[in-house]
This record gives sequence, structure tokens and C-alpha cells, in this order.
Amino acid sequence: MKMRSWLLGSVWRVASSVILLTVIGCNWAEIGYSVPEGPLPPNTILFSQMMRELSATPGFTDAMLAHLNEAQKNGPALMTPRLVSRLKRMMIGRDWQGMNRFPGWTMRALNPTANIANRLVNGRSNGPDGAVEEPAGDKKSLEEAKKWVDVETYPLDKEVTISLDEPSTLPPFSTEDVMTNVGAGVTVRDGADPVRAPMHPESQRLVNVLNRVSLNGVEGSAVATATIGGKNATTPEALIQALMDTGHTVVVHDGRYFANFGHFHFHGQEVIMPFWLNMQMLVPGTVRPLLVPASHAEYEWQVRGPKINADVSWFFGVDGKAEFRTMDSLSQAWVLGRNAHEYRGADAVEVTRLIGRMSVAYAHQHIRRPELPFGGYYPLGVCQDAVAAIEKKMTGKVTLFPITADMSLFDDPRDEEVNALMRATPNDREGGMPEPERVFGSLPTTDFNAVTIPGLAADLVATHNAWENGSLIRTPNWVGKLAAQLISGTVLTMLVVIIALVVRKRRKKRQVTAS
Repeated sequence: MKMRSWLLGSVWRVASSVILLTVIGCNWAEIGYSVPEGPLPPNTILFSQMMRELSATPGFTDAMLAHLNEAQKNGPALMTPRLVSRLKRMMIGRDWQGMNRFPGWTMRALNPTANIANRLVNGRSNGPDGAVEEPAGDKKSLEEAKKWVDVETYPLDKEVTISLDEPSTLPPFSTEDVMTNVGAGVTVRDGADPVRAPMHPESQRLVNVLNRVSLNGVEGSAVATATIGGKNATTPEALIQALMDTGHTVVVHDGRYFANFGHFHFHGQEVIMPFWLNMQMLVPGTVRPLLVPASHAEYEWQVRGPKINADVSWFFGVDGKAEFRTMDSLSQAWVLGRNAHEYRGADAVEVTRLIGRMSVAYAHQHIRRPELPFGGYYPLGVCQDAVAAIEKKMTGKVTLFPITADMSLFDDPRDEEVNALMRATPNDREGGMPEPERVFGSLPTTDFNAVTIPGLAADLVATHNAWENGSLIRTPNWVGKLAAQLISGTVLTMLVVIIALVVRKRRKKRQVTAS
């Protein structure tokens, strides 16, 4: 009995020692970490501060959530019903601190809330033997494709020739077309970029033409031809080459930004509202994981020349559209911006060719799977996926996170080149720990001190330094290590005690036998 008591006591002492060492090694002040709400740059306010001021306004919380449900369809962040519910609880409960790092989830936690689209993918896209059904290329298919790509008035079922030799006659940029007044001093979307907005007529026409010639690759589409300076183009890459051949300079940028979740302005101030993700890295000197705003990535074409001056972009957005877009609005200062890669000449043409293939592949997805919510955003990838796939082809590496495409959906043999590009990229659907290179590579700046979101710059600097010097600790790995220490210490103690008991018992037995 005494021996058993001693055994239990030993086990408890070892376990207590490990726990005590764990506690001593933690900065418990960080457990109650208060998210900084300053300093803030001029003319800037946090979303939590805006909501704190507006929380007393009757009905405004519901109005804000209703607007988020609608407005986020044109932005780079995804709000599932579960996330909307969580944000609503924060608003009602006045959890301003939680709102400052919303949602703060790992990909493993986020994936189930965003995978609702997978449950709606059924067998009607495939034949009875599992083979891909070839869309008929009929009018219905073309109408479905046109819903997801802005081609303005250019028909898909009729041949069309579009001349770019004369200036665009499209109307100028107007903030009335994009900005919405929610009330109580809150407006949504951003104003005019003083450099890009004046180019809107040319940019919008170039967007329409690039999108239209992209859809030449969709079965049943009549051929659209763009002409400039005597050069004809029926593909996006051919159009870019024609622009170069007629004296235009074309530069393609791989742009990285912090995703602007809300695009809110409050009494004229820019509202910081990112979508935070847990990067599963321990911020040195704390017991906090590194939380980083979700990033946005896109390809951007800067065209300058004798006939056309335009800036256009391409990305797959939460609106479900994988298309060329204008870039007229002025981004809020806190989202920053970085050109991770720059392509000219033949490389610019090749990136454009691959983007054209991506446009066709996503058009095929929309025709085959029109039931996907958000146009397939998340199961077909987010804005980073296509950019990362092309980055891998052009540079041999991927520096973007997260990547969410469900590769089982990329099974159309007509798009095998795109399928192969997507398969070659890392994938975060299983919620594994993201590589630091992709986490830091996704950021919109390499100068972390330029980040103006309160508290983030110091966390990035410290964590990046730890990664570089080899002292980075991953979470929840550190919890696992502590648990392993506890278990191994306890098991070792038990083995030692058992061996001691056996030895002692044998000694007593020999003593009895000898006597």
C-alpha cells in the first residue's frame, strides 16, 4: 500500500513539475492580451471603434450585417453564415477586442465553414460513368458564361470585330456608380484614384475586349477579333502582343495587398477592417499565435502608348467572376501594395496567355456547376490560387497563402493545362501549417514597419526574425510539445518505479529463500 502511494505521489510530482515549468515559461500577462487600438495614421479608424460609436444607433447592427452580406460579394473576403453569426454576437456583445482580430481562425477551423459549396456539388455535372459531360455549347451555356464575365455589349453568339484605333467612347468614372451611403455617416466602397480614374474609358474598353476574346475559347462562342494598327487578335495574349507591336509598353505586375473586408468610410475616415487568419506561429516572447490579415493577389496590366493608356487587373473574386477588371478606385492606405513580380516582353505575353486559359477554365466550371454558391469561390479557389499557379510556372516557387481549390473539381480534360498548374501548387484545404515563406510572401510589403494596423508591425518583425534565425515555434506544436513532455515524463517515472518495485520484490524473495 505504501509503495502504491509512493508511486502515485511520484507521478503527481512529475506532472506538477512539468506544468509548473510550463507556467513559469509563459508570460501570463499575454493571456489577457489587449489588442492595440493605436497609434493610427491620420484619417483612419478601426472597425471596432466605428461600431462602438454606432452601437447605440437603433437597428444599425442589423443594417450593417445585411449590407456586409451583400457588399462582400464584390470583395476579397468570404462571410459564411457561421462567420456572420459570430460577428453579430460580437457586435451585440460589444466585443470590440474580438472584432479587432476577427475571426482569428486557423485554416483548419475556417475550412468547414467555407466548404458549404462542396455539399452542393452533385453528380449532375458528370455522366453515369464518371466522365465529364461536354457542354453542348448552346445558347444556354453561353448565357451562363456571360453571367460571370463582363463583356459589356459584345455578343458571344455572333462574330464581332472591335477596333481599338479610335479613343474609347465609354463614360468616365463616377463614384456614384460604386459608392453606397449606408447611413449614420457610413459609406461603402472607395473613391477615385487620381491617376487611374481618368483612364477609365480606355481601361473599361480594354477590360471588355480582353474578357470577350478570352471567351473565344468557350465552345459555341463566335469569334471576336480585336484590331489595332493593322494587327488582329483573337486571344488575350495576341492582343497584348499587338499592343506591343504598335508601340505600346505593357508591364504585368503580380500585385499583393491586405484584403479590405468592408471598404467602409466613417465620416470621411478610412475604416481598417481586415479578415484575420491564424498563421500557427508563436509570436516570440508571448503565448500568442501570429494573426495576419488575409491577403489579396491579382495580376495587373499597365498599358502605355500612342493610342491606349489603361490599367486593368485580373483575379477570381468572391463575386464568382474570374475576369479582367478595371482599377479605378483608390485603395485605402492601410492595405498597402507590393509588386511581387514584374513581367515584360515575352513573359508578359505568357502570363496573359495563362490568364486567358484560366478564364476559360472558370467559364467551364460555371457552365457545368451553376449551383455553386458565390460562383464557386473557395472550392474553386480564392484570389490567390490562380495567381499562385502562374507564379509557380513563371518562377518555380509559390509565395502565396491561403490556397483553397478543391482539386477534385478541376477534372475537365479541355482544361488540362490549368488543371496541371493548379495541382502543382501547395494546398491549404486540409488545414496544415502554412510555410513561413508563403505567409510572409503574401504580405503587401517587405518593410513590416510600414504596416499601420496597430500591433501588427511588431508581431511581424519579431516572428520573421525568429523564422530567419531558426527559433520560430509553431502552434499548436508548442502545446503538443508540452503535452509530450508531460506524458513522457510521467511514463518514464512510472517505468522507473515499476522497475524499482520489481527489483525490490525480487530482492525480498531472495532474502526469504536464503533465510
